[in-house]
Amino acid sequence: MAPSLTLFFIVEPPNYDSYACYLAASIREHLPGHIKLVGYCPAAKRDEVHPAVVETLTRMDCELRTFETVNRFDPAYPHGNKILACLEERETDFAGFVDSDVIFIKDQDLSEYLHHDKVSCSPAVSMKWTDQSIWDQVYGALDMSLPIERMALMRQKKQVHLPYYSSGIVYFSEIYRTGDGQRFPQVWMDTAQRIDAAPDIRRKRPYLDQLSLAPAIRRAGLGWCPLPEEQNFALGGRMRGKPLPEDRDIAVVHYRYWAFLEEAGVKHKAYEMLQ
Repeated sequence: MAPSLTLFFIVEPPNYDSYACYLAASIREHLPGHIKLVGYCPAAKRDEVHPAVVETLTRMDCELRTFETVNRFDPAYPHGNKILACLEERETDFAGFVDSDVIFIKDQDLSEYLHHDKVSCSPAVSMKWTDQSIWDQVYGALDMSLPIERMALMRQKKQVHLPYYSSGIVYFSEIYRTGDGQRFPQVWMDTAQRIDAAPDIRRKRPYLDQLSLAPAIRRAGLGWCPLPEEQNFALGGRMRGKPLPEDRDIAVVHYRYWAFLEEAGVKHKAYEMLQ
């Protein structure tokens, strides 16, 4: 029997509500039908979601739920909405947060990325916004030693870095609990808030969600299962204006902006799946 799984994402006007419809359509097109879909909208913006979006998600058997954002981060941190959505309770054994600007483009089974002792996420695209010395400050603020593992990032393969993962797609166990009974999202939230409160760590926003992900996985007593690039293929940057590589088995595209999807020749597929 396939493990029970909820895939969830943010449904937030003015853009991430329509993006969510394309994501939901791609999931229903290419993934097994037993997967539960949930879209999370910040409670303060629920009334701004267009009725057509609500109807579209309903037709694809995607439940629309709300979550609170007020006073969760100080000051407000919109990128943290994904962590807040992860904190919400779900009914399945596994869950996967997916950025709204993602579409699945090939049939597949995600079971190989679902582990009760690991969190699955892809290496971040790059870390050009800072240098590696930031990790001494990050792990110091958490009273942790630096991990011994090193990894190449998605578009910086000639260098090795301390583990730094994208938070665009994160699969985790809903059953796993730490020794003191916490779920992984609770540890991630606590980790992000501790890093956020550390005065000597500069430029942590808007990167806090990703900066806190690898340390949170380790703090929770979990391992990391790196997703291959084909499971979170980032458009933009060096990929601007280029079609998807034909020699790669790309299954998931992370497009950021609709123009990037158009330039890669995938826009028509997104339209067809939603249709």
